Amino acid sequence: MAKHTAWNYRKGLHDLGSGNWAWLQPDGGWGWSNSGLIVDGDRSLLVDTLFDARLTADMLDAMADATGLSGDDIGTVVNTHANGDHTHGNGLCRHAEIIASEASAKEMAEVDAAMLHTMMEAAPGLGPTGRYLLDIFGDFDFANVAERAPTKTFSGELELKVGDKRVSLIEVGPAHTAGDVLVHLPDDRIVYTGDILFIDGTPIMWAGPVGNWISACDRILAMDVEAIVPGHGPIADKADVRKLQDYLRFVDREARQRFDAGLSVRDAAHDIALGDYASWIDAERIAVNVDTLYREYRGDASAPDIVGLFSLMAELKR
Repeated sequence: MAKHTAWNYRKGLHDLGSGNWAWLQPDGGWGWSNSGLIVDGDRSLLVDTLFDARLTADMLDAMADATGLSGDDIGTVVNTHANGDHTHGNGLCRHAEIIASEASAKEMAEVDAAMLHTMMEAAPGLGPTGRYLLDIFGDFDFANVAERAPTKTFSGELELKVGDKRVSLIEVGPAHTAGDVLVHLPDDRIVYTGDILFIDGTPIMWAGPVGNWISACDRILAMDVEAIVPGHGPIADKADVRKLQDYLRFVDREARQRFDAGLSVRDAAHDIALGDYASWIDAERIAVNVDTLYREYRGDASAPDIVGLFSLMAELKR
């Protein structure tokens, strides 16, 4: 499958065939995530919601126009991970069972939209870091969300049926976050990857370890699939998966050299020459990736300094 000819990267609903859809949000940068819909008869499963209620409502309206199923008709929502740009519209599917990995459900309870709203309210007074936050998150309304916690959790793998369709939920985290999940339809040859895949954009590793993320890509590469729907960016093929793997291996190698040489996270993030990867959007995420790798190398299980990392990303962006 050649994504650039077979799939048009435009905002909105894309019919993947056989009752499967992808909702894409260019340019795929901060907060502009993808979603998916699986339908068989009157049964349906939504893969992820969006960053605020307005965006999610617009998506559900388009899906209703295509399928006749409103948000109230959605039977199941699967959250591929805990980040708000994949969960903040859950409550607009009022009657759905909400499924997430156990690790993701724990993360969702720890970081909610109210925290983001408070951070954005404070942003104008935070100097360059605040301007960066407003630049990347200013289009989203964290005061108008529809949060709803998972009603069912699992660890490992979970097999579902949507009508007669087989759907496999495969936990591959911790990687991008603590509990990343792939949604695989083996008979329809489709996989929705959540943020295990960023296409033409820089992946961000909040959790690690990096080896888990590389292995998650191997899991996708081993699948017999025609359509790979990433968490951000255009519909992909296996060459795109390999490119993301190459980035992860590159950053691991470069960060390890600087860790061993005694450089700080800040100095390492400034020092690493990204080469071809510099053209990927949000290249400043190297700051988070280096910080996560350094903590992995040290065996440090503490939480990252989120404010400090956004400050470093703002510095790199400038």
